[in-house]
Amino acid sequence: MDSLRPSFAALALALALAMALGTSASALGQVTNAPVIGLPGPVPVALSFVRVLGALALVLAIFLGGLWLFRNWQRLVLAQGAPPKLNVLEVRSLGQRHALYVVAYEQQRLLLAASPTGVTLLTHLPAASGEPEIRAAGAPPPDFATALLQAVTRKS
Repeated sequence: MDSLRPSFAALALALALAMALGTSASALGQVTNAPVIGLPGPVPVALSFVRVLGALALVLAIFLGGLWLFRNWQRLVLAQGAPPKLNVLEVRSLGQRHALYVVAYEQQRLLLAASPTGVTLLTHLPAASGEPEIRAAGAPPPDFATALLQAVTRKS
């Protein structure tokens, strides 16, 4: 039933506009029937045809504009709202159809694994601070096993 409302409203608007244009055209028709000096006979017919096409274009433009607004009103409203709470911070592909995702939701950060069988929560990551962790100069980055062990022990 809701899908019929915009069509009905647009048709009612188009009918009201057509009625308004129709009354003004009939009032203009009385004036245009008077003999025009210096203009040949077919000009008023061509002028009427151009007016009808212009009115049709106006009605179609109003109808299509209303249809676009009806379909996209949520985009217009959400553009003025708050930023989204859920963000994908980083993605790393691990091969065919396997990936790791760092996802932030409000103040939480999560490490997720995606595979063909589903999505798995690996761990909660510590809250992001404004500054990255600083290692001692010249120290090599920890290998994967050490980093994973540190992440698991932080969770406990």
